[in-house]
Amino acid sequence: MSNSSTQSTLKAPIQNAGSTASEPSRRFCVAPMMDWTTPHYRYLARLISRHTLLYTEMVTTGALLHGDTERFLRHDPAEYPLALQLGGSNPEELAQCARLAEQYGFDEVNLNVGCPSDRVQNNMIGACLMGHPQLVAECVAAMMAATTLPVTVKHRIGINGRESWDELCEFIDTVAAAGCRTFIVHARIAILEGLSPKENREIPPLKYDWVYRVKERYPHLEIIINGGIKTLDECEEHLQHTDGVMVGREAYHNPWMLAGVDPRLFGSDTPVSSRHQVLRTMLPYIESELARGVHLGYITRHLLGLFHGCSGGRQFRRYISENAHRRGAGLEVLEHAMSLVPETEESTTLGV
Repeated sequence: MSNSSTQSTLKAPIQNAGSTASEPSRRFCVAPMMDWTTPHYRYLARLISRHTLLYTEMVTTGALLHGDTERFLRHDPAEYPLALQLGGSNPEELAQCARLAEQYGFDEVNLNVGCPSDRVQNNMIGACLMGHPQLVAECVAAMMAATTLPVTVKHRIGINGRESWDELCEFIDTVAAAGCRTFIVHARIAILEGLSPKENREIPPLKYDWVYRVKERYPHLEIIINGGIKTLDECEEHLQHTDGVMVGREAYHNPWMLAGVDPRLFGSDTPVSSRHQVLRTMLPYIESELARGVHLGYITRHLLGLFHGCSGGRQFRRYISENAHRRGAGLEVLEHAMSLVPETEESTTLGV
């Protein structure tokens, strides 16, 4: 793990109505996204927002227990608060992984009950588990017995063939009885046959009112809403009805959205750096990753949206895309790319 000047200021949780002094605030979260919420993206996101709760990509129990554990769990302390998302359905294996999450310093461990991919369904991972609420409850109970970290569940409002309001309530009742108090609810059903994961994010209609009803029915539980949320204005509206919001693709493609999170959603008066300053602050981290043997392109692909909407933003993106993969490419690529975006032209809007 590399050192960071931001490390000492980021660990303390920020309490809201749904969190406790020992838990991170979930008022605003960035969703776990495969190939996207890597340590490199998370480091960037943390430089933009102190209070956002970040999630890892989903890691399966098999990968952690039988693969390169260090590689899957490696992160920089500057990323805190940080949650580990697990994929699995074997209570004993999930318990072992929950212990690892605590040993490696994560702030939360989350069980994936929302991913509709065929690849994970075949291993009883993800959204298919909504059809097995008792098994999910057993997994949650085993994880809670193995760690002092908060154990949370991310799920859909249903799956095809099990998409009624009563079945959603049965799922929540069963899992809550095992001790889970935080439910991150993607406001769509998952269709397990015939749709790709991408189509499952777009075709099933969003039913935000169902998530609002969940919070009304279970006021003692922490309910976080997820799915199709793109602006901070939308976040503020959802926060009138739920305890927190989780944003996915928009926070990745337009990371400067996060610049408005701390002042608008947490009331923070800490000055927000410019995009140029954020990237300059990240250069020592990038240099240390290059020294570890990481190729520049693996890092910079997560930075391409930083100057979204700025004059010169397309040139920034193009120059990095064309040059970061070259043999021996280093910080000079980023420094030149930054010079293509006039600092006087940079938008000062803090999120949207």
